[in-house]
Amino acid sequence: MADARGGAVEGLEWLGRTPERRASVFYRLVRLVARFLLFGVFQLRIDTSGQEHLPAGGYLLVGAAHRGWMDPFLVVHALPIEPRAWFLGSAPSTFTTRWREVLIHRLGGLLPVWRGGIGVDQHVASARAVIANGAVFAQMPEGTVSGPAGRIGPFRLGWAVIALRTDAPIVPFAMVGTEELYVGRRMASRILPPTSVAALLGPGWSGVRPEQGSRAELDLARELSAALAAILGPVVAEMWPATVDPPSRPRRLRRRLTWLFLRQGRLDRGDPAAADPPTG
Repeated sequence: MADARGGAVEGLEWLGRTPERRASVFYRLVRLVARFLLFGVFQLRIDTSGQEHLPAGGYLLVGAAHRGWMDPFLVVHALPIEPRAWFLGSAPSTFTTRWREVLIHRLGGLLPVWRGGIGVDQHVASARAVIANGAVFAQMPEGTVSGPAGRIGPFRLGWAVIALRTDAPIVPFAMVGTEELYVGRRMASRILPPTSVAALLGPGWSGVRPEQGSRAELDLARELSAALAAILGPVVAEMWPATVDPPSRPRRLRRRLTWLFLRQGRLDRGDPAAADPPTG
């Protein structure tokens, strides 16, 4: 798909401007319309907490479990309208029509990624631009919505490489209930206290950052992912049961809403009690 467009144009190159910290009038209007549709028409409900932990801006927000297209909306719902949140997002899943790409480019909030695209350096540059402007760089390290409900899946290492190279504050974000959507669906999110690369790696870490792109950097990123997964995993498992409705509850528009902004496919949902949460 990227080849058909003449190449994988990602991140800041695609955006062509500094990622905004401020919320434009257009963004505010679109946000109001989206909230009316989600919470008024479809009666979706999100129980969120932990806003007292948020820094003023210029931080990384790392969220799990990523199970549906509603997850960025859970992030936006939990955060104040400013500073704005910017996401690494799948270009093939998002740019299904030209008008959607034009709308998102004007609206902001997305820095597209093409699978098999340019590589982590451009994503690090995107993160640095967002953080330097005092905005929020949001990542979902599972990288896919295919995974078990009620527990996290394996983390990819890109977020951790970005964390190592930017050394920005890290805000863990737990979210549940988006694996299937229907009218009246309950979801939940929780903002956890900020942490850092040094705090996650613990006193055993020397404080020395390996050469960029080296195997040692990837090994350290793997340790960082395991440490963050150990924080988020239990919170996700704790929160999820409160979002599960009994089988007798009507699930109106379930198929249409679950797949509204996703390509239909197998989601591989599993029993959260069947295994311990993966740690990276």
